Amino acid sequence: MIQTQAFSVNQPTRLLFGANSVGQLGDLVTELGGSRVFLVADPGLQQAGIIKQITAILTKAKIPYTLYDKVMPEPGLKLADQGLKLAKKNKADCVVGVGGGSALDIAKAVSILLTNGGKAEDYLGLDRIKKQGVPKIMIPTTAGTGAEVTFTAVFINEKTNSKGGMNGDPLYPDAAILDPALTLSLPPHVTAATGIDAFTHALEAFVSTQAHAISDMYGLEAISLISNNLGVAYANGADLEARSAMLLGSLLGGKALATAGVGLVHAMAYPLGGMFNTAHGLANAVLLPYVVEYNIIGSPEKYATVAQVMGYETDGLPLREAAQLAVEAIHQLNADVGIPDSLAALNIPQDKIPEMAKIALTVTRPVENNPRKPTLEDVIAVYEAAFNGAF
Repeated sequence: MIQTQAFSVNQPTRLLFGANSVGQLGDLVTELGGSRVFLVADPGLQQAGIIKQITAILTKAKIPYTLYDKVMPEPGLKLADQGLKLAKKNKADCVVGVGGGSALDIAKAVSILLTNGGKAEDYLGLDRIKKQGVPKIMIPTTAGTGAEVTFTAVFINEKTNSKGGMNGDPLYPDAAILDPALTLSLPPHVTAATGIDAFTHALEAFVSTQAHAISDMYGLEAISLISNNLGVAYANGADLEARSAMLLGSLLGGKALATAGVGLVHAMAYPLGGMFNTAHGLANAVLLPYVVEYNIIGSPEKYATVAQVMGYETDGLPLREAAQLAVEAIHQLNADVGIPDSLAALNIPQDKIPEMAKIALTVTRPVENNPRKPTLEDVIAVYEAAFNGAF
């Protein structure tokens, strides 16, 4: 079938992929015109020895750096503002983010704040960023968020206790170094949650109403890579081949979401992060099969394709039955890597579901991208099913 939908793709990030590719960081900083690095890093990377590895590369290249490792899961806007003050004090002209999505989002925000001024909250929303930031390089150490190739940075707004994002092309990183060797020390539970997060990006982009030929290409390959390798990476974190496949799958999932957007899973996950500090990847993972169950009638052919790509036999089945296998496949993938099967297991209060549903529907772009248009009653019903663990 010839693609008839008009689409636009802008993905300017330079990519360096491969084991030990992080060794090229010094040269890359210099090529981008950087001379004083502001290094944003997950604090847990100290124990893994990754921060020492990164700083040694910068020291060898004679590039001064300032380390900012105050990163928290589900970061608040204040962390970006505090980072900005430190970066300005040390006259940083290049930002390097190392770690999971939180570190990368803070790094992207600091980059644009250095040139645009103001506070992080000034740029929440779409296309409020007017100037390019200082050069920014992302080095993901999880195979999950795809933040190294997206134009979004997501934060908790402490004033409203809600979750929201900065969105705009200036947030695209100038370069990303994807070194699977840096993911070898990732604990199994983090491997699981971040892996399903990446899978969710790919799947939601694939069934998005904004999907097109290029996003489908990225999304399907990411679904294949992640579904075939997440279990291995979870069971044996030292398997470099599985780790490489997961990092590539996360990258492609990020490219898919950057071009086609995400859907109802993300909209429903936002209140979990904003209200209860539930890690984003874990929230997505628990909600995913229930949202897919709800969405099937909106895109049965694509969900049947997902089931097939995940290794399920669909030949000869009625379309609805083939599509339904996607729910079974996702449920099994979650179970294989220890993802809880209900919101109750995450200690989410059931009486907060109506409030969560109202907030979810305010996350307009993902709701608009969703293949089935939800009502408030629909979202409440999906939350209730996810709370009870009812498949």
